[in-house]
Amino acid sequence: MAFFEKLRAGLRRTKEALFGKIDAIFRAFVKIDEDFFDELEETLITADVGVETTEYILDTLRKTLKDKRITDPVAVREELYALLSGMMGEDEGLHLDTVPSVILVIGVNGVGKTTSIGKMAAFLKEEGKRVMVAAADTFRAAAAEQLKVWCDRAGVDMIRQAAGADPAAVVYDAIGAANARRADVLIVDTAGRLHNKKNLMDELAKINRVIDRLLPGAARETLLVLDATTGQNAVVQAKEFRDAAAITGIVLTKLDGTAKGGIIFSIRRELGIPVKFVGIGEQIDDMKPFSGKEFTAALFGEEA
Repeated sequence: MAFFEKLRAGLRRTKEALFGKIDAIFRAFVKIDEDFFDELEETLITADVGVETTEYILDTLRKTLKDKRITDPVAVREELYALLSGMMGEDEGLHLDTVPSVILVIGVNGVGKTTSIGKMAAFLKEEGKRVMVAAADTFRAAAAEQLKVWCDRAGVDMIRQAAGADPAAVVYDAIGAANARRADVLIVDTAGRLHNKKNLMDELAKINRVIDRLLPGAARETLLVLDATTGQNAVVQAKEFRDAAAITGIVLTKLDGTAKGGIIFSIRRELGIPVKFVGIGEQIDDMKPFSGKEFTAALFGEEA
């Protein structure tokens, strides 16, 4: 099954909760009035688009309809589709233009960080890149063992040390191995602790100093993994992590298991951080680079 079809199927719950109801609103209203906007507001908030982003959507839509003198519900739906598509902005892929490039992966425990690393590694390998993984989450019990299972599935090498080892030391060894084996990409798993624990910030700073010293000028991504099923809590989490780390992109997991896919609009609007990968299943090939155009088209039942 093509990934767009998987995405369409994976977004079924969000589509039913959000755009199924939006279509019902358009069928129920023969004129666009405040009752229409009240119903639309409730629907957007229910799908976890978020209060601030919902207000932006409604205000912008009102202005557009007034400026263009649009009253036909079919044309209003088209304007809403164009508005939401535009909010996604231009897709932004990974910047991996040095050998090696580094991807730091952060996020709290339970969001799917380990599986995301395995799936990203498999995707990058499929793209023809030589990938290595550093098991720098040395404090969570069995973290390295779980990561090893996914690295084996992806067919990539993993560098690890004993449990409790200094994460920066693991990264030091991994960079040496990446250089020796001419790896294109080094993916670094980090401990799943919240930003407000000072040791996380200190740990990330130490890891970054090691990378700066050993790989000066290397392309670097810092990806935050979020669980789509947590809705607006994921947006709050992203805001908190953004204050602790220079996040370059979001990896959104479990998009197929929730009706809260509307948070993508909040992430893009309120954080200004691009969503770079989405996960819509349990298989190793069920994570791909995010396409705003495909996402919005899948929700509206349109062709990408």
